[in-house]
Amino acid sequence: MSNSADSNAAGSTGSGPADEGGSRPGPRPRLRPVRILTVGVFALAGLLFFTSFNTAKGTDIRSDDNLLKLSDLIQQHSRKNKELDESNASTRDQNEKLAKRDDGSTKAQDDQLAGLEKDAGTQKLTGKAITVTLNDAPPNATAKLPGYPEPQPDYLVIHQQDLQAVVNALWQGGAQGIKVMDQRLISTSAVRCVGNTLILQGRVYSPPYKIQAIGDPAKLQKSLADSEAIQNYMVYVNVYGLGWKVTEDGTVTLPGYSGTVDLHYAKPVE
Repeated sequence: MSNSADSNAAGSTGSGPADEGGSRPGPRPRLRPVRILTVGVFALAGLLFFTSFNTAKGTDIRSDDNLLKLSDLIQQHSRKNKELDESNASTRDQNEKLAKRDDGSTKAQDDQLAGLEKDAGTQKLTGKAITVTLNDAPPNATAKLPGYPEPQPDYLVIHQQDLQAVVNALWQGGAQGIKVMDQRLISTSAVRCVGNTLILQGRVYSPPYKIQAIGDPAKLQKSLADSEAIQNYMVYVNVYGLGWKVTEDGTVTLPGYSGTVDLHYAKPVE
């Protein structure tokens, strides 16, 4: 009896059931905090790899490809705007032809309308013209004349004020119409530069920049020479090699403005 009782008592104090050999299994191993931390680190790394892959979509997110794609997107929109302008011009011509068939207007009224369209720049213009070409200086340019500092990067590129100076001088010289690159200017046109690129009426251009004006060639060239802003620009032409060229083109035809003529303006909040 005592042996049986001792045996039962011994069985009740163990940490687990006895095996067939009568020995007891040892205590269950517990996970150390270091191992838990290691597993967490690997799980987090896996999550980061997955997120990076999903964001990159199979591309190298460290490269400059995204910047190049942005540049391509700008050029794509610029080409699209050109196509829309051409389509708009074609539609406008068709509408004008249809309107002239039977609009009930007199010849005097038609002549007055034609004059207004000519002044607005929406119709083609033919006459003698000159072209002014501006270009950036070579990137390795140095000062050509003594007493001038070595150029800063800003000295070697065409700026917005340079283009505006040429356009303003041509208007001052009696230009009847002006074309910048392949677009006709009107009263609401804005010549703006971002970096070393020209943005004109929704389209982007790179140098060299060509500005063509119809008028008296002698008066136009004199107005260019008399402009103080252009005289300052010519210093950079002579010292650092900025591009400047004026040519007489003979008789040419400028295209009519083909963009929208709707005015957009801010409105007060009601």
